[in-house]
Amino acid sequence: MGILSGNPKDEPLHYGEIFSVWTASTVAKGAVSCYQAYLNHSGDKDLKKILDGLIDQANLEIKELDKILIDNGIATVPTMPERPAVKLEDIPVGARFADPEIAAKIAADVSLGLVACSQAMGQSIRVDIGALFAKYHITKTALGLKILEISKEKGWLVPPPLQIKRPETVNA
Repeated sequence: MGILSGNPKDEPLHYGEIFSVWTASTVAKGAVSCYQAYLNHSGDKDLKKILDGLIDQANLEIKELDKILIDNGIATVPTMPERPAVKLEDIPVGARFADPEIAAKIAADVSLGLVACSQAMGQSIRVDIGALFAKYHITKTALGLKILEISKEKGWLVPPPLQIKRPETVNA
């Protein structure tokens, strides 16, 4: 049996896997802090549900990714302190994020997360690491779909230029 056969959890991580796991944990910790702030700014109950789902997912990722790092003797980034709940009315209007801004930002975050998960899956040689990022990819896909649906439903989506009239084809 070679060094990379048997139980994947007994196999060493390569540097790319370490960096992907560490980076994903760090990003998830930042996301929890940011999304807690967005919860304070949001007035839409549907958007708040999505933010709660994103926070729950990020906390799950932190738990799973930090366990991998710690089990492999790698230091983790400290978790940021929990943000206190604030009433929306206490945030001045000019300093407040609007619901469409929040929806656009979390949609972009999820999109970038999908790319990062795909990259981590592609570089992983440990099956458990690749599978973990595949699981995150599936969850982010579902969350992204919910964000897209709510953005369309509420009129928050700003689409790129649409091709309404197509150029006529020239037959030669």
